[in-house]
Amino acid sequence: MGKNDFLSPKAIANRTKSKGLQKLRWYCQMCNKQCRDENGFKCHTMSDSHQQQMLVFGAAPTRVIEGYSDMFLETFMNHMKMSHRHTRIAATVVYNEFISDKDHIHMNSTKWATLTEFVKMLGKEGLCKVEDTPKGWFIVLIDRDPFEEIAQKNKLKRERAEEDEASRKERELMEQVERAHQKART
Repeated sequence: MGKNDFLSPKAIANRTKSKGLQKLRWYCQMCNKQCRDENGFKCHTMSDSHQQQMLVFGAAPTRVIEGYSDMFLETFMNHMKMSHRHTRIAATVVYNEFISDKDHIHMNSTKWATLTEFVKMLGKEGLCKVEDTPKGWFIVLIDRDPFEEIAQKNKLKRERAEEDEASRKERELMEQVERAHQKART
C-alpha cells in the first residue's frame, strides 16, 4: 500500500475528521476551505490561491458581499419553504437547522452582522412575518404563488392603464373647457 492510498489509516482518519462541522474560526469563505486548526489556517492564508482570491475580493468587495448575501438569502428561504412552509418557528431554530449543512454560506460573509438584522430585513422585505417576543424572534414564511404574483402584476398594470386613460380624458376635457372659455371671451 502506498503512502497516499485511499484505505491507508491516515486517509481514513482525515476523512472522519473532515465529516462534521468544524470551528467557524478556521473557515475561509472566499476559498470554501475548512482548516482544522490555527496553523492550517495560517498556511492556507499564505497560499497563492488564497492570495488570488483576496485580490478578487479587494477589487470589488461590495459585489462579493452582495453575492454572498444573495446566496445566503436564497438558500435560507429555500430551507424555510422546504422545512417550515406554514409554521411559526423561532428564527434561531431555523438558523441552527440551516447551518447544520456543512456547505452552507456563513452569515459572517454577508452584509448582515447578526441574525436579528437578517430577520428584521425579512420582515421589511415582506418575505416573512416577523414577531419579536420575550422568547426571541419568530418567523412565518409568507407563501407566494408565482402564478398569483403574475396575475396580480397584470391586474395592477390594467388598473394603472385605466387610471392613465381616465386622467388623460379628464385633461382633454379640461383643455376643451379652457378653449371654450377663451372663445366665449373673444
